[in-house]
Amino acid sequence: MPAAAADRDSLKKEAAVYAARYVEPGTTVGLGTGSTAIHAVREIARRHAAGELPGLTAFATSSDIARVAREAGLPLLDNTGPEAIDLTIDGADEVDPQLNLIKGGGGALFHEKIVAQATRRQIIVVDEAKMSPQLGTLHDLPIEVVPFGSESQRLFLEQLGGHPVLRKKSDGTPFITDEGNMIYDCAFGPIADPEELAAELRARTGIVEHGLFLGMADDIIVAGPAGLRHLQRDPLTGQVREAETL
Repeated sequence: MPAAAADRDSLKKEAAVYAARYVEPGTTVGLGTGSTAIHAVREIARRHAAGELPGLTAFATSSDIARVAREAGLPLLDNTGPEAIDLTIDGADEVDPQLNLIKGGGGALFHEKIVAQATRRQIIVVDEAKMSPQLGTLHDLPIEVVPFGSESQRLFLEQLGGHPVLRKKSDGTPFITDEGNMIYDCAFGPIADPEELAAELRARTGIVEHGLFLGMADDIIVAGPAGLRHLQRDPLTGQVREAETL
């Protein structure tokens, strides 16, 4: 692993380990997908194996993270899931000053949004390179579509001002999600009105889900060379404040 990538992975691990401190005994925890989430899963599993988390149950957002969790010895719920999730720890591809997110780089945005909506407290873990002045500045927007009529969705996304590229695997075949769908990574550039774009995408038949996670994150743990920052959004006012780190 190149030095820069190793440094970023170390930062993500530090933030994920910090976030895992908020997992308590007897709770149901949602497990996000991606490289950052794997660090959190392993730390939660370590605490569970040490006897710190009796009565814990976990709910995975993808088959990949479910495999990691099972191998680590975490008790997993089946895909029907719980009625409610106490806490979810996940990553993000981009975070704006209001703690809105772009997610989906790991290909599990549909499942991750279902879990986020069922979660009482959503903790997002990132390194500081993911912090952005405006969504779309740093990362393309993943958009999950059904295979049937997918070309019409590509045209629709172009008409919205995006530049959709079908996500492919290393062998050149289309990436397929756990639900059997495809993903367009769509470059919109800085998104002036994420709520408006989300509404237009939500109204389009054939688009299963989009990677705009607006107003869903309660806490953002940001790791950088200078240490950890913990940002929290007030659920009533929406204002963001900096919390003390442990």
